[in-house]
Amino acid sequence: MVDVRRADLHTHSDHSDGHLSPTAVVARAYACGLRAVAITDHDCITGLPEGMRAGKRFGVEVLAGVELSASVGPEPIHLLGYFFDAGNRALLEHLDWFRAVRHERVRRISERLARMGVPVELDMNTSRAFARPHVAKAMVRAGHVATEKEAFDRYLADGRPACVSKPPFPAAAALDLLHQAGGIGVLAHPGHFTAPETINALVRAGLDGLETVHPAHDDALTAYYRQLTRDLGLVETGGSDFHKPAYEDSMGRVSVPYGWVRTARRLAATR
Repeated sequence: MVDVRRADLHTHSDHSDGHLSPTAVVARAYACGLRAVAITDHDCITGLPEGMRAGKRFGVEVLAGVELSASVGPEPIHLLGYFFDAGNRALLEHLDWFRAVRHERVRRISERLARMGVPVELDMNTSRAFARPHVAKAMVRAGHVATEKEAFDRYLADGRPACVSKPPFPAAAALDLLHQAGGIGVLAHPGHFTAPETINALVRAGLDGLETVHPAHDDALTAYYRQLTRDLGLVETGGSDFHKPAYEDSMGRVSVPYGWVRTARRLAATR
């Protein structure tokens, strides 16, 4: 019999830059008829316990996931981690450090905005992984801009006056971290202008897979990356990159066969 079950291996909750709680993300996955969902918050796994409890309630398999900020030379990338031990000390220490880095980055962005006459208020006394979208939302609330896109276009995007870069974290170190925790590392949304030489460097560093299915990938890009995974001997994953319900309703619309979960899990079991 053909396995028609589907999975979404790229979602975000309000523990990073998503708009819904982990429970609400899992409830939405259930409503979309998904068999499995990975909560892959940015540099943060604090939402996993709640998400896994919700998974038991709704009958949805919730996978341990994270989206790590990393770099190949000067080029920033994102690595999706799966099937790791969420109690691994080295991983938790890195995430604690990077959460502090994110807090400091947002504080410096806020200071730049204040000097420009665009003050914002943010409650930093939480465990969430802060990022530029939180600042953008605060700017909209304060009436400085009409939309979050305008906030990025005028102030927050790379090269704009209030932008502060994250410190580099070599992808090889990020992959080692995931492997030592028993997980695998997958390049997120390679169609976001990831150069072929960057992918080759990641493969040499121990990359396990590519996210072939993503809302930013059209049919041609998806086919290209699917063939590339076969050529390079990698696993493939995919998902909606869900952040909020208004984001093109990507959850349910963008998903992958559940069989991809089994394949990735088998690889992780060899780590």
